[in-house]
Amino acid sequence: MLISGISGGSGKTFVSLGLARALVKRGLVLRPFKKGPDYIDAAWLTLAARVEACNLDQHLMSSATVCSLFSNKMHGKDMALVEGNRGLFDGGDESGSLSSSELARLLGLPVILVLDATKMTRTAAAIVHGVNIFEKDLKLGGVILNRVAGARHAGLLRESIKTYTNVPVFGTLPKIKNPIPERHMGLWSNREMQGQEVILDSLADIMEKHLDIPGLLRVARCAADLAVCPPVQWPKVDGVEASTRPIIGVIRDAALWFYYPENIEALQRAGAEIRELSILETESWPAIDGLYMGGGFPETLAARIADNKPVRDHVRNLALSGLPMYAECG
Repeated sequence: MLISGISGGSGKTFVSLGLARALVKRGLVLRPFKKGPDYIDAAWLTLAARVEACNLDQHLMSSATVCSLFSNKMHGKDMALVEGNRGLFDGGDESGSLSSSELARLLGLPVILVLDATKMTRTAAAIVHGVNIFEKDLKLGGVILNRVAGARHAGLLRESIKTYTNVPVFGTLPKIKNPIPERHMGLWSNREMQGQEVILDSLADIMEKHLDIPGLLRVARCAADLAVCPPVQWPKVDGVEASTRPIIGVIRDAALWFYYPENIEALQRAGAEIRELSILETESWPAIDGLYMGGGFPETLAARIADNKPVRDHVRNLALSGLPMYAECG
């Protein structure tokens, strides 16, 4: 199923993280996905589900590739939990291209809507009704009401939605303080915080207490059968000897860690050997044939990076020597 909201800030990320961890604790083998492009939420989803999350990015990939990647990553898994982005219908234009709803329709996924019910009662029913009829091919499986003030508020919301729609309510979540701080690009990364497991387990406990998880699982089982998809077109090189494999250095530390795992996998399938490196540590690097530097938040560790002069000088010398390098974002 796909978890979405009316807009950014609805609480869908915390619901996705808590629900993912709750389902894993119930024994399901879950594959988390993030409607991309996104690195931070995907990293948290990986922690929550204890399985590597995958971005489904309709801008960077064709619809056929999105379907193929989804199918490929679901092998051996019990369930997919896809976190949408922004509002459900928000996309690149007025027709909703690249939206979460487009992704749900493409993959045949029922949508669970997370609705911020702050200072709202009967209006919630109008919003849910509107979402339910806005796109005829979208399957709205249910709604989760977030930031509910108390029992009386929850009762009014439930009765209003029941009276005016046929959309089930799968729970009402209380107002809770965000356990993960936010900044301009979204949540703090899991690499910048301590106690991630405690945070995720506490979110799972909240979901177990306030959500109808068996009902949500019934919705997930109503997802459409996945269309037969062609295999993912991974690069493939046959007969490469281990001694001739190019060694690609990938910087992966608290400063630079924004990577799509599929890009690393593609390099490996093309015959490369991956060596993870750091611009924060003082250890000498091995000889490499190329350097891949992802994004991240290097500005939060600027002093430490600046102080590591041997590594800075080494990277500069590699660049001056003509070593193939790819760097992006921060």
